Amino acid sequence: MATLTEVKSIDQHEKVSLREKVAYGLGDAASSTFWKMFSMYMLFFYTDVFGISAAAVGTMFLVTRIWDAINDPLMGILSDKTTTRFGKFRPYLLLMAIPFGLVGILTFTTPDLSESNKIIYAYITYTLMMMVYTGINVPYSSLLGVITSNPKERTSLASYRFIFAFAGSILVLATAEPLVKFFEESNTPQVAWQSTMTVFAIFTTVLFFLTFLGTKERVKPKKQKTNTLQDLKNLSKNKEWFIMLGAGVSCLIFNSIRDGASIYYFKYFIASESNLEFFGISLTLSSLFLVIGQLSNLVGVVISASVANKMGKRNTFMMAMVSAAILSFMFYLLSSDQLVLIYILQAGISLFAGMVFPLMWSMYADIADYSEYKTGRRSTGLIFSSSSMSQKMGWTLGGALSGWLLSYFGFEANTTASQETINGLKMMLSIIPAIGAILSVIFLTRYKLTESFMTDVQKSLREENES
Repeated sequence: MATLTEVKSIDQHEKVSLREKVAYGLGDAASSTFWKMFSMYMLFFYTDVFGISAAAVGTMFLVTRIWDAINDPLMGILSDKTTTRFGKFRPYLLLMAIPFGLVGILTFTTPDLSESNKIIYAYITYTLMMMVYTGINVPYSSLLGVITSNPKERTSLASYRFIFAFAGSILVLATAEPLVKFFEESNTPQVAWQSTMTVFAIFTTVLFFLTFLGTKERVKPKKQKTNTLQDLKNLSKNKEWFIMLGAGVSCLIFNSIRDGASIYYFKYFIASESNLEFFGISLTLSSLFLVIGQLSNLVGVVISASVANKMGKRNTFMMAMVSAAILSFMFYLLSSDQLVLIYILQAGISLFAGMVFPLMWSMYADIADYSEYKTGRRSTGLIFSSSSMSQKMGWTLGGALSGWLLSYFGFEANTTASQETINGLKMMLSIIPAIGAILSVIFLTRYKLTESFMTDVQKSLREENES
């Protein structure tokens, strides 16, 4: 099977510089800053600040997914067809950085409209946000597959990516609520949220520019005729791609439901307004819970590569999600006064959940190589668009389920929660997301791209390239 890949400036044995790994990581610090605002605060913002019902938000999350499901592969196809002196994927970091920030501000803006018109506004801005997110994140994700062809360096790059991703998330969780409170001193809550998002928008725009400047595309395809239908046909036959799509969606549902319910869990179940001081920073109990989760995610990312080098990517992925599911079931048993245990289990669940993220993206890079090995055509952007699609699909389905579950459990914003609602919130932090974790493990039992198999694939690609 012929290969189409030509590796320039770096071979299988050469390492990517620390500077470039950091530059690449900054891009996901930018993406994750917005992503964490969406996953942690958007549902809460829409119900308690913007002023629409949880059920309406859940439905919006799902309906907008229809267009988004098409949008991701289209962006992958477009980036695969792009040819510039900067490469295929880097130009989009430059072009989309400013629109990314501006639409983010609009999404967290509350217009003076009736509830029905607010819903229309939310549909429009949320859809635009997902389109712009796709426009920059699919090329950014695909960049991992063309910086180097070295599998271990790809895992290292993915680890750097998620170290910075969780650093961006921690920054949001540690500063979002304090910033909102700061801006609320002289403004309405609605203006305070918009102002907070403006700060983050400026920050993310600068980071994307730095990623563009600090990275290079080295794995370049030899000239091949554009054949989108053939690439889509090849993708439809790629069993490993479907397996990772299912596993990725399941993992994101696990995280999305826990993230979306956390603020409600503390506001309505823990029901304490206590603040804790850390190094001069005042954190609410919910903020501390979220920061602990992100720090533990970061630890999981850091140890992921070394564990995977011993156990293999698939086995490490499965072990981590089984462990996260077990601890999640235990979380349901905790009462509102067991804060220490709540934080300890949050740390454990988040550590295991964090381990899977760099593995997932590194495995998508393997799938791109496997596709080239099987078909003789390389479609990195199209394949990596599935990772963005699974990320947004998992988050959207998780968000939709969160809104519907809140409604099902009788949630009413800014009122005393019923026992039914309290029990539902507990399940949304434990039993329900654990089911998503178990589903991801079931998918991965069918995944065959082990380390030994990929070594043979890489050897075959190199030999074909040299012949």
